[in-house]
Amino acid sequence: MPESDKKILILGVGNILFTDEGFGVRVVEELDQKYLFSPNVELLDGGTLGLRLMGPIMECDYLIIVDIVLNEGKPGDVFRLLGENLSKACAFTNSMHQTDLLDTLSRCSLIGDVPDDVILYGVEPVNYHDMSSALSPELEAKMPEVMEMVLNEVEKAGGTYTLRTETNPATEKIYVPRDTSRNS
Repeated sequence: MPESDKKILILGVGNILFTDEGFGVRVVEELDQKYLFSPNVELLDGGTLGLRLMGPIMECDYLIIVDIVLNEGKPGDVFRLLGENLSKACAFTNSMHQTDLLDTLSRCSLIGDVPDDVILYGVEPVNYHDMSSALSPELEAKMPEVMEMVLNEVEKAGGTYTLRTETNPATEKIYVPRDTSRNS
């Protein structure tokens, strides 16, 4: 299959009501607001949908997940994880969605429809316990770096993107805006 025919899914997961837990969703929102992607690229706010993500995951050829991970790093460390490393980093129980994500990927695999390429861009969180729609300042500062990594991955997989302008603005509305408080 030509690279441009690969269906690429950028999936942001997390709970935007618990500080850094919403990092993946915020990255996908920001990508959607700033860039227009080729028809073979889909962006999805997976929130905490868990098993309801099976359809979109099984329908794609290349899955890029953005989330927080507990990977024994320092807060703000960015990881590109595949295979076994992805499973270890996602296997923590203090999250409202991580075990759902692993379970969803496992069930897709059992059915036989898991994408050949599954990449997780994960960031070690500062705070994922406090209720706030604001990211910690450390993770807010990491957003451009992670977005650049995801854009590079999209190109590697055969997708393209262009910067949005006044003539091609984003049509998606963000319904839970980030607050302006400064978390620590």
